[in-house]
Amino acid sequence: MTEQDHTDCGCREYNELSRRKFLLGSAGAAVFGTMMPEWLPQVVLAKNFVSSRDVIVNVFLRGGTDGLSLVAPYQDNFYYAGRPTIAIPRPGQPNGGTALDNTFQFSRGMLGMLPAYTAGELLVVHGAGLSYNSRSHFDAQRFIEVGKAADLNVSSGWLARHLGTSEAAVPGSVLRGLAMSSGVPDTLEGAPQSLPIPDPSNFGLGGSTTTRDARTAWLSQDYFPDIAPARSSALNATATFALLRSLNIGAYVPGNGAVYPTNSFGRSLRSAAALIKADIGVEAIHVDIGGWDTHTQADPIAGQMFNLMRDLSNAIGAFWADVLQGNGTFNVTLIAMSEFGRNVKQNGDAGTDHGRGGVMFVMGHRINGGRVLTQNWLPLDTPNLQDRQDVKVTVDHRDVLAEVVKNRLGNNNLPLIFPGYTPATLGVTR
Repeated sequence: MTEQDHTDCGCREYNELSRRKFLLGSAGAAVFGTMMPEWLPQVVLAKNFVSSRDVIVNVFLRGGTDGLSLVAPYQDNFYYAGRPTIAIPRPGQPNGGTALDNTFQFSRGMLGMLPAYTAGELLVVHGAGLSYNSRSHFDAQRFIEVGKAADLNVSSGWLARHLGTSEAAVPGSVLRGLAMSSGVPDTLEGAPQSLPIPDPSNFGLGGSTTTRDARTAWLSQDYFPDIAPARSSALNATATFALLRSLNIGAYVPGNGAVYPTNSFGRSLRSAAALIKADIGVEAIHVDIGGWDTHTQADPIAGQMFNLMRDLSNAIGAFWADVLQGNGTFNVTLIAMSEFGRNVKQNGDAGTDHGRGGVMFVMGHRINGGRVLTQNWLPLDTPNLQDRQDVKVTVDHRDVLAEVVKNRLGNNNLPLIFPGYTPATLGVTR
């Protein structure tokens, strides 16, 4: 996805949000990885099964993904009545989907993830999202990423607080978390030993390669006398330069014949796989895929939405084949989610407007997958909808995240990671 792609399909609020996030993230990059916020109490660092806990790959689908196109309720006549030109045809029909169970189907664009689902390592969660009622991209993304809605006192991300309350999996690691972006996402804001790195295969100081080493050495020496956080941030950055150069990620060969798409999302997951296999101590990787704000001409059969779904599913499918398929060595959990879903009914421009409940995906060896998880799912008749127009949020996204954090990341500090919330147990993990 290019920046132009994002602009073409986004509403005004989302375009403004993207620019604001870039500017804020770029300004904050210099102090990323500093101390945890003062409000965070002293905790006992999580140490249980440190050597076997999962690396988490957090994928954010920015723009409000239409979960009813990704995973469509093919048995629901109200779904087809509300979307006369953009509904996913039923299995067996031309351009029809592939049934996952007796209610839901993957559209053709999502078939890249079908092998992981069939293997029982991909869980689909429908009707998931932010319980707080918001249709604003800016608010919904922030509230999901910090792990608490409508509370401006919480400035760090839920994934950052996980890293800050757990012992490093590899003692002395210079890079525990990274965001494959130009700026700092709220999810990792305040994380220790973490950096925003758009392209790990080409990370370092710009300019001539003939003077790169000398300039890197100068940077380290110049900041060495300073006090934290400037000193620690500079030294961590230069150490990360050297570490990533030594891995030669550009020459990485995926396993099991996996072929990643050549778009930015595919390249990011390919780099994530290389970092995980290198076992250098990376514990959390955040990746964005944008363009989901499909107000006009969505066309999930062969157009804009289809291309987005294909890019998403083929990249995640390649990651599963590369890192997880038939391999018990790598402990990884991948989570994909968006800030909200879309209206059940299409609009006058053959697209969809901002909605509420959406779809989440959770993938890994110890994920209770091969099924679609719902809570009190009802036919999409108008009286059953949130505000008479949207899928209801019946699964709070924190319930899914908390179970992964506790059971796969080995961190019991849930009251600190998700302040003010008591998660329910849904059986997400095995």
